[in-house]
Amino acid sequence: MNKKIILASASPRRRELLTQIGLDFDVVVSETEEKINSTEPAKVVEELSAQKAEAVWEKLAGSDVCQAQDNSADRMHEGCGVCDPEQKSGEATMTDTLVLGADTVVACDGKILGKPADSEAAAAMLTMLQGRGHEVYTGVTILYEENGERKTLTFHEKTTVHFYPMTDAQIREYVATGDPMDKAGAYGIQGFCARYIRGIEGDYNNVVGLPVGRVYQELHGLRLV
Repeated sequence: MNKKIILASASPRRRELLTQIGLDFDVVVSETEEKINSTEPAKVVEELSAQKAEAVWEKLAGSDVCQAQDNSADRMHEGCGVCDPEQKSGEATMTDTLVLGADTVVACDGKILGKPADSEAAAAMLTMLQGRGHEVYTGVTILYEENGERKTLTFHEKTTVHFYPMTDAQIREYVATGDPMDKAGAYGIQGFCARYIRGIEGDYNNVVGLPVGRVYQELHGLRLV
């Protein structure tokens, strides 16, 4: 049975990728404080994707999600898409819903590179990455109900990305575009920085932010779409 997909991410790139493969979904952003218990990139992204999915699941299933007395847009959680006006508060059902959480990090020499705090941090990350290869990890967690029991599927994908050499001037030019500031590892493979990408090994979409081929295959295999 097809379930309604809730994307637990504010990333425009993940929205574009899901739309690209023809999936309908709503967005509910996770507001949980991220806690990392591992130093291994693969485990980190799996942990963070699970935390995001869990937070949104609880938000949707909680009594504050569906409001029987007031059904207006400002009372319902934005993007929720699972509220039934006939339900009473506290009776939200997740039977027909799945939550999809994801997190992406860049790793170089075992060091995890998240989003840069400022332009100096972005330049430092790019200096580390230029002229060599590094890994991009995206973790994905899918939460859904089956026979009244909540199920969890978590996995990750890894892609190796190879950069051409970049001069200091080229790094400063790219940082000045502002593009690196909201991206793990301080670059976006699909934008201006594409001029410095020598090649990749693995899933391109994984670097963009979501391995949608794997995501679809997992959902289809579970008969969720």
